[in-house]
Amino acid sequence: MWNKLKITLEMIKFEHTIFALPFALIGALLASHGLPTAHQITWILIAMVGARSAAMAFNRVVDVRFDRLNPRTATRALPAGTLSKRFAVVFTAATSALFIVAAWELNPLCFYLSVPLLGILLLYSYTKRFTVFSHLFLGASIGMAPLAAWLAIQGQFAWPPVLLSLAVMFWVAGFDVIYSLQDAEFDRSAKLFSLPSRVGIAPALHISAAFHAATVGLLVATALMANLGNVAFAGIAVVAAILFWEHRIVKPDDFSRVNVAFFSLNGYVSFLLLLTFAADILVR
Repeated sequence: MWNKLKITLEMIKFEHTIFALPFALIGALLASHGLPTAHQITWILIAMVGARSAAMAFNRVVDVRFDRLNPRTATRALPAGTLSKRFAVVFTAATSALFIVAAWELNPLCFYLSVPLLGILLLYSYTKRFTVFSHLFLGASIGMAPLAAWLAIQGQFAWPPVLLSLAVMFWVAGFDVIYSLQDAEFDRSAKLFSLPSRVGIAPALHISAAFHAATVGLLVATALMANLGNVAFAGIAVVAAILFWEHRIVKPDDFSRVNVAFFSLNGYVSFLLLLTFAADILVR
């Protein structure tokens, strides 16, 4: 069982929770105007882990047919046969339940929204079959993290977390377009809808750059709306430079640094924003 669990965590790239988790913590800090309670932070973290794990495991289950045909993904646990589909389904159900329990522990609004939100997260796995906006759908799914954390503490909607969620949506969509460059030919042959396979590599990179420009603009709007100070704006400036560099190292005829752009640089973005936003909020 432990071995199966380790394989599952590797399959869903559990460590990539790092991309969304810092934004949830920023949402919680903004909502609390400082540090949330230990109870709130604990259940927000559990909710984040449960929701992302369920969504990723479900994605691997419904995409196993395509993963088996794609040389880049054929060695994943399900198509390779190192993990059974039944175990992945049980894992999805268990982590979905964990998310709902965490929402219950936070407040009634979070609990009422947990099942519809879970439905949206699971729906993403099908979007690549019918729309080029699948990148934005993935971005919206991950981008709900700061708004969800805000709701966990405030129990009502407000503009700062909405703007931050939109910033995360465009950020994720932008780097997902870059990551999907590797599968452009396969997506085209499998009749899947990704921007690189539908509009071409160079136009897709231009759209990705536009998404990231929107990210920077929305981060600035978030900081202004939340009355943040110079530390937060300095963090945004460095993030803008990182995103600019990300688009400099990935070229239409050279995908050799896609993984650097996807994994390394984007990990810096989320943690840098957490550090600078948290410093600004806590000092104030």
